[in-house]
This record gives sequence, C-alpha cells and structure tokens, in this order.
Amino acid sequence: MIAIRGLTIDLRDFHLRDINLEIAENEFFILMGPTGAGKTVLLEAIVGLIPIKNGAISIDGRDITALPPEKRGISIVYQDYALFPHLTVLDNITYGLHFHKIDKRKAQGRLAKLLEVLNLSHLQHRLPTNLSGGEKQRVSVARALMVEPKVLLLDEPLSALDPGFREEVRGSLKKLHQTSSITFLMVTHDFSEALSLAGRAAVMNNGRIEQVGEIEDIFKRPNSAFVADFVGMKNLFHAEFKGTKALVSDLEIELGVTPPNSHGYIAIRPEDIVISRRRFSSSMRNAFSAVVTAVIDQGFYYEVRAQSGEVGFASLITKSSLIELKLRETSDVFVSFKATAVHFF
Repeated sequence: MIAIRGLTIDLRDFHLRDINLEIAENEFFILMGPTGAGKTVLLEAIVGLIPIKNGAISIDGRDITALPPEKRGISIVYQDYALFPHLTVLDNITYGLHFHKIDKRKAQGRLAKLLEVLNLSHLQHRLPTNLSGGEKQRVSVARALMVEPKVLLLDEPLSALDPGFREEVRGSLKKLHQTSSITFLMVTHDFSEALSLAGRAAVMNNGRIEQVGEIEDIFKRPNSAFVADFVGMKNLFHAEFKGTKALVSDLEIELGVTPPNSHGYIAIRPEDIVISRRRFSSSMRNAFSAVVTAVIDQGFYYEVRAQSGEVGFASLITKSSLIELKLRETSDVFVSFKATAVHFF
C-alpha cells in the first residue's frame, strides 16, 4: 500500500536519511520515537508538504513523489485539530468536498456513517468553541475521512487530550479502522496507544528508522540499545557472552542459548523481574541476592530498585506485593528472572 524507498530530506539543520518503509493496505501502523526524531517530517513528506531530496513514495503501486498534496489521496490529522472556528461541525466535516469531486449521494452516505461512528450527529450545528477536546478531535478525523482518502495520517492526535477524551477518541479510531478499508499511519509517544491500536510499528531516532516490526517484538526484542531504552527496558546492561551466560560486571546471567557474538547488550523488562524475600526453587534460572535502594510510586505500580553487587536492577510490583513483602530501602531481597526473559543483541 504505502512504499517508501530511500527517502532523504534536508531541512537546514535536520535531515531524514535513507528511510525505507512498507505499510500494508488497511494496516494500522504506528510511528514512535522521541521528540525531534523526524516523525512529523516523515508524515508531511508523505502527504506532500515537504520537498524530498532523494527517494520515492508510492501508494497502491502509483508513484506520488512529484504529485501535489491534493492529488495523493492522503489526509492528515494534527493534534491541534485545525478546525475553522466560524464554521459549524457539519460545515467543517464537509469542507473538503469543495475541492474533491464525490458523488452527492455517496457523500451523503459517507457523512451519515461518519456522524454515527464518531458519535457526532447531535453536534452537527455547534461551533468548535462549544466542543470538548475529544469532540474537536473526532470532528477533525471526520473531516479528514470525508474526502475518501486511501491513507489517513495522524500526528499525535490524542496527546493534547485529557485521559477520558483520549480513551474516547482512541475507541473511535479503532472502530473506524475496523469498519473501513483505509490505511492508518499514526505518530504517538504513548505505548498504550501503540499496543491497543496497531499490529506493527517503527521506531525513529535522529532522522533514521531504528527498528520495524510487530509491536510485541519491538517491546520484547529490541535490536539496539536505543530501542531498548525507548520502550522502557530499564534493565539494560553491556555484557560479555561465554557459552549460554552473559557476564555483567560480577554477575553471571543465564541466557538458555548461546549468542552469536562475544559481547553486546542484554535487556530485561522490569515487569519480568521478581522481587522476593526468599530464593525461588522454581524455573527462575537467575536469582541474585540484593539490597533495595529505592521504592518509587508509579501510580498503579511501584518501581523497586535493588542492587546486587555492582549491578542495579529495576522491577515493577503491585502495592499489595509491596505491603506483603514489607519492602523499604535497605531491605534484603532476591532478584529473580527466567532465562527466557533476557533479550540479547
């Protein structure tokens, strides 16, 4: 559906370099990365708002690299809504029809569907100033879809919304994707959005794509130290590999398999590390005595940091577990995790 080949862009002090990406038809694809990674620049290049130095972009096998934005069959939604303040909800949604020739009967049917799916029927005659943040964003999405694009680009559409509105719009996007043939490409910083909406994703950093793959693979099997850190693998260590063991400072960590390299990194998600008062005699092949150095309230969970020799681990536990284990700074504990929980690269 979307094929990007060797895309290079120069914008004074920022550059996109050798971007290669393929997104299937009707896929919901997520683009992640830190601020300044180049995610919005890539979206605006796809839609035709930024000039390309080298490379090519095609949609459905048609080269659109040199086409103006209105000829590409692509719509984009920004986080700040960009609604016309003097137009009603209905007029905002249908505004694009002035520039796109769509059969009147077909347009009416599409409008009715969008009003229903996005729950906007009762708001048709309101002005944007009388809408909530979630309602404004749903109107913005409806306006983008009204012109029947093949591709919908979403630039952090939920980041400016309160949690309640965010969940509301997220649900609407999911329903729209499931009931249409449109390909969605969305930029987000929120891992929960990526996990709930998309099957595949790409991680960008400093104008380059670091990793592309299934969401689960990116979160559990990152291919670089940057991606591991970005997706929250707080236990990231440089290691030497000897047989099936990783040597991290004064610890020998069992991997269960032999890595192909003699050195590299290991990474363990904090939720895969178990904190206990006694050593487990179960399938946990890695267990180390440690001392708690910090207990940090993270809302629904607590982050427990524990030091084993020269190596510091981070684990996530529930409040009930924290109370049951009577954990506090200087508590003696065991840090345990399965060999299969250790990712190496």
